[in-house]
Amino acid sequence: MTGIGRVLVVVYAVMALAATGRSFVQIVEDFSNAPLAYSLSAAAALVYVLATVALVKSGSRTWYAIAWVAICFELVGVLVVGTLSLVLPDLFSHDATVWSGYGFGYFWVPLALPFVGIWWLVSHRNGGEDSRERPAVLEGSSW
Repeated sequence: MTGIGRVLVVVYAVMALAATGRSFVQIVEDFSNAPLAYSLSAAAALVYVLATVALVKSGSRTWYAIAWVAICFELVGVLVVGTLSLVLPDLFSHDATVWSGYGFGYFWVPLALPFVGIWWLVSHRNGGEDSRERPAVLEGSSW
Protein backbone atom coordinates (compact mmCIF):
# COMPACT_ATOMS: atom_id res chain seq x y z
CA MET A 1 0.00 0.00 0.00
CA THR A 2 1.42 3.33 -1.07
CA GLY A 3 0.42 6.95 -1.48
CA ILE A 4 -3.23 7.70 -0.86
CA GLY A 5 -3.75 4.18 0.52
CA ARG A 6 -1.36 4.91 3.36
CA VAL A 7 -3.00 8.25 4.06
CA LEU A 8 -6.39 6.55 4.07
CA VAL A 9 -5.20 3.96 6.59
CA VAL A 10 -3.76 6.69 8.84
CA VAL A 11 -7.03 8.64 8.76
CA TYR A 12 -9.01 5.48 9.54
CA ALA A 13 -6.61 4.70 12.41
CA VAL A 14 -7.01 8.22 13.83
CA MET A 15 -10.80 7.90 13.59
CA ALA A 16 -10.60 4.47 15.24
CA LEU A 17 -8.63 5.92 18.16
CA ALA A 18 -10.87 8.98 18.47
CA ALA A 19 -14.11 6.99 18.31
CA THR A 20 -12.82 4.32 20.70
CA GLY A 21 -11.71 6.92 23.22
CA ARG A 22 -14.95 8.85 22.94
CA SER A 23 -17.18 5.79 23.30
CA PHE A 24 -15.12 4.41 26.19
CA VAL A 25 -15.42 7.64 28.16
CA GLN A 26 -19.12 8.00 27.34
CA ILE A 27 -19.94 4.42 28.36
CA VAL A 28 -17.87 4.46 31.55
CA GLU A 29 -19.03 7.85 32.77
CA ASP A 30 -22.65 8.15 31.72
CA PHE A 31 -24.04 5.14 29.80
CA SER A 32 -27.43 5.11 31.55
CA ASN A 33 -28.29 8.62 30.35
CA ALA A 34 -27.80 7.97 26.62
CA PRO A 35 -27.41 4.26 25.90
CA LEU A 36 -28.41 4.58 22.22
CA ALA A 37 -25.95 7.37 21.43
CA TYR A 38 -23.11 5.75 23.33
CA SER A 39 -23.74 2.33 21.80
CA LEU A 40 -23.68 3.92 18.35
CA SER A 41 -20.37 5.59 19.19
CA ALA A 42 -18.98 2.20 20.23
CA ALA A 43 -20.29 0.64 16.99
CA ALA A 44 -18.60 3.42 15.00
CA ALA A 45 -15.36 2.73 16.84
CA LEU A 46 -15.53 -0.98 16.00
CA VAL A 47 -16.23 -0.19 12.35
CA TYR A 48 -13.26 2.17 12.15
CA VAL A 49 -10.95 -0.40 13.77
CA LEU A 50 -12.19 -3.14 11.42
CA ALA A 51 -11.89 -0.88 8.36
CA THR A 52 -8.34 0.11 9.35
CA VAL A 53 -7.21 -3.50 9.70
CA ALA A 54 -9.06 -4.57 6.55
CA LEU A 55 -7.49 -1.80 4.47
CA VAL A 56 -4.01 -2.71 5.72
CA LYS A 57 -4.60 -6.35 4.78
CA SER A 58 -6.67 -5.65 1.66
CA GLY A 59 -4.15 -7.51 -0.50
CA SER A 60 -6.04 -10.68 0.38
CA ARG A 61 -9.46 -11.31 -1.15
CA THR A 62 -11.02 -11.96 2.26
CA TRP A 63 -9.78 -8.74 3.82
CA TYR A 64 -10.65 -6.81 0.66
CA ALA A 65 -14.24 -8.05 1.02
CA ILE A 66 -14.23 -7.21 4.74
CA ALA A 67 -13.02 -3.70 3.89
CA TRP A 68 -15.97 -3.31 1.50
CA VAL A 69 -18.45 -4.46 4.15
CA ALA A 70 -16.95 -2.24 6.88
CA ILE A 71 -16.80 0.87 4.71
CA CYS A 72 -20.30 0.38 3.31
CA PHE A 73 -21.61 -0.18 6.85
CA GLU A 74 -19.81 3.01 7.88
CA LEU A 75 -21.43 4.95 5.03
CA VAL A 76 -24.91 3.69 5.91
CA GLY A 77 -24.26 4.39 9.60
CA VAL A 78 -23.14 7.96 9.09
CA LEU A 79 -26.03 8.69 6.72
CA VAL A 80 -28.70 7.10 8.94
CA VAL A 81 -27.41 8.42 12.26
CA GLY A 82 -26.61 11.81 10.73
CA THR A 83 -30.14 12.10 9.36
CA LEU A 84 -31.78 10.87 12.56
CA SER A 85 -29.76 13.32 14.64
CA LEU A 86 -31.14 16.17 12.55
CA VAL A 87 -34.72 14.92 12.05
CA LEU A 88 -35.21 13.48 15.56
CA PRO A 89 -32.77 15.43 17.74
CA ASP A 90 -34.44 14.14 20.93
CA LEU A 91 -32.82 10.75 20.29
CA PHE A 92 -29.44 12.41 20.81
CA SER A 93 -30.40 15.25 23.14
CA HIS A 94 -28.12 14.13 25.95
CA ASP A 95 -24.99 13.69 23.88
CA ALA A 96 -23.94 13.20 20.28
CA THR A 97 -22.38 10.19 18.62
CA VAL A 98 -19.39 10.09 16.31
CA TRP A 99 -21.81 10.08 13.36
CA SER A 100 -24.29 12.71 14.69
CA GLY A 101 -24.77 15.62 12.32
CA TYR A 102 -22.94 13.55 9.70
CA GLY A 103 -19.81 13.72 11.85
CA PHE A 104 -19.84 17.45 12.40
CA GLY A 105 -17.94 17.06 15.68
CA TYR A 106 -15.11 15.62 13.59
CA PHE A 107 -15.28 18.27 10.83
CA TRP A 108 -17.40 15.94 8.66
CA VAL A 109 -14.53 13.51 8.19
CA PRO A 110 -16.94 10.62 9.00
CA LEU A 111 -19.10 11.70 6.06
CA ALA A 112 -16.26 12.06 3.55
CA LEU A 113 -14.16 9.09 4.65
CA PRO A 114 -16.35 6.24 3.38
CA PHE A 115 -16.58 7.88 -0.06
CA VAL A 116 -12.80 8.09 -0.22
CA GLY A 117 -12.57 4.50 1.06
CA ILE A 118 -14.98 3.24 -1.59
CA TRP A 119 -13.10 5.13 -4.29
CA TRP A 120 -9.85 3.53 -3.12
CA LEU A 121 -11.39 0.04 -3.05
CA VAL A 122 -12.80 0.47 -6.56
CA SER A 123 -9.47 1.72 -7.90
CA HIS A 124 -7.69 -1.26 -6.25
CA ARG A 125 -10.33 -3.83 -7.06
CA ASN A 126 -8.10 -6.86 -7.61
CA GLY A 127 -8.17 -7.56 -3.89
CA GLY A 128 -5.30 -9.99 -3.67
CA GLU A 129 -5.68 -11.84 -6.94
CA ASP A 130 -2.38 -13.15 -8.10
CA SER A 131 -1.38 -13.85 -11.69
CA ARG A 132 -2.47 -17.51 -11.50
CA GLU A 133 -6.04 -16.46 -10.70
CA ARG A 134 -6.46 -13.71 -13.29
CA PRO A 135 -8.08 -14.42 -16.63
CA ALA A 136 -5.60 -14.40 -19.50
CA VAL A 137 -7.10 -11.22 -20.93
CA LEU A 138 -5.92 -9.36 -17.81
CA GLU A 139 -2.39 -10.62 -18.36
CA GLY A 140 -2.17 -8.83 -21.66
CA SER A 141 -2.83 -11.92 -23.79
CA SER A 142 -4.75 -11.53 -26.97
CA TRP A 143 -7.92 -13.49 -27.67
